Amino acid sequence: MSIHRPTLVLALVLATASITRAERPNIVYMMADDLGIGDVRCYGGDRCRTETPAFDSLARDGMLFSDAHSVASVCVPSRIAIMTGRYPWRFARPSVNGPWGFLNPQLPMGTFTIGSMLKGQGYRTGYIGKWHLGTLMQTTDGKNQGLENVDYDRPLEVGPNDYGFDYSFILPGSLDMYPYVFARNGHFQGRVTARKGWSAFNRVGPAAEDFEDYKVLDTFAKEAEEFVERNAEDARNGQPFFLYFALTSPHTPTSPSPEFEGKSKLGLYGDFVEETDATMGRVLQALDKHGLVENTLVIATSDHGAAPYAGNVRKATPGLIRKLEALGHYSSGIYRGYKFTVFEGGLRVPFVVRWPGTVEAGSSCDRLVGLNDLAATLSDITGTELNPAHAPDSVSFLPLLEDPEASGSRQTLVMQSPLAFAVRHERWKLALTPSSGSRGLWGTKPVPQQAWQAALRSFGSKPSDADLRNPPFVQLYDLDGDVRETKDLASERDDLVKRLNEVLDEVISRGRSTPGPALKNDVASVLLHRNARPWVE
Repeated sequence: MSIHRPTLVLALVLATASITRAERPNIVYMMADDLGIGDVRCYGGDRCRTETPAFDSLARDGMLFSDAHSVASVCVPSRIAIMTGRYPWRFARPSVNGPWGFLNPQLPMGTFTIGSMLKGQGYRTGYIGKWHLGTLMQTTDGKNQGLENVDYDRPLEVGPNDYGFDYSFILPGSLDMYPYVFARNGHFQGRVTARKGWSAFNRVGPAAEDFEDYKVLDTFAKEAEEFVERNAEDARNGQPFFLYFALTSPHTPTSPSPEFEGKSKLGLYGDFVEETDATMGRVLQALDKHGLVENTLVIATSDHGAAPYAGNVRKATPGLIRKLEALGHYSSGIYRGYKFTVFEGGLRVPFVVRWPGTVEAGSSCDRLVGLNDLAATLSDITGTELNPAHAPDSVSFLPLLEDPEASGSRQTLVMQSPLAFAVRHERWKLALTPSSGSRGLWGTKPVPQQAWQAALRSFGSKPSDADLRNPPFVQLYDLDGDVRETKDLASERDDLVKRLNEVLDEVISRGRSTPGPALKNDVASVLLHRNARPWVE
């Protein structure tokens, strides 16, 4: 019996795909810190004055996503969602916390993470870079960790190795957050006898004697290169690895190394962005050097938008980023807002994926994805069957990697700023605030107090909680027709405001936003306007 040729071709394609999928890829996830979508050349175009050859090469050889979002415009909640596939506001905050890099663990022990998932599938897992998900440090007085009582001669009680990572080399918090000391597999590196602070905020605190801000990117790059080298031979023989590479830049302090200072056309900020890209590039070169490109999935992104206080001055300064715009560089690209805001400039991120043999080179996808979708996607790729309680807010974008024109599985995404929530549903976005969602400390506009006072004057009386979910206390944008968020349609489309509020209520009440059994949030209630009331009263 003969086989019709198209059927034979299809069978061969499916067989090849099955073999490729069976050979589980190495996975490298690289995330910059405070890198705006417009800081990347392949996104910013002629509104970008920085060169980003590593990012651009990934877009050239893989897929560029144009509608990718973080779920939060600040660091910690965005990282919680990426690591767990669960919205950060579902977690209870730790009962005891510490300042800056002394943050206590944000995730309960035993929490599902992408590290534990992949380790369970036989991956060698590594975390290198900024952690900022909290640690538990041993202290000299038995009290909670802080500025004066950490015993740096003793290892961490809780760190990345307790969340599924075989190897870790981290900075506990951001580069402008003490303590300024690396930890390898939970052991602090160097003698922490110094007091140092950096240019942006001059937060002076405990530091290793040899720790310097401008050396951090090079240190992380070397660690990543060595991780790839250590695992290369086993990877070629069927033992895959997963590397989560979380940079500390271009988050302040804006401190490029001497090799990069003065290199860009933009100035100090441009130098730091270009060093950030080059640091990612060193990981790509390591993959190439060890013959791992063809069977490695690489994803590069940022945790959220660019900081409004960053620019060509080392000191953090309100509105400093606008001086870059005067030079023709727009860190938020065409979008409104920056880090801390509910606007697209704070939440829409660069997101490129390279996976030879699966992702078509030079392709692009305009479907909605969230950084919280990493868990479900890696589950699909590795053939991991998730427990129904795991990654309840994560949607696989694997079908889009195979066909960018496929119907996107994600229709709804809940996002947040420090002061407000926003819900995206299809083309519509509802921001549950009349302001930027930021405290307005660094030049983000509209300033909350002014926006709320104007909304109250417009409303004409004291609003109830139900009133706060309707105009003039919310904003509605059509992102298909107005991606720059210039025209608030809330007062014209009461039907859509009501519908998106209902969508949000359902996501909250079910404890999940994906199909499956209803779950409970770790907190009894989610207060959508938890920071709004001071402006109302």
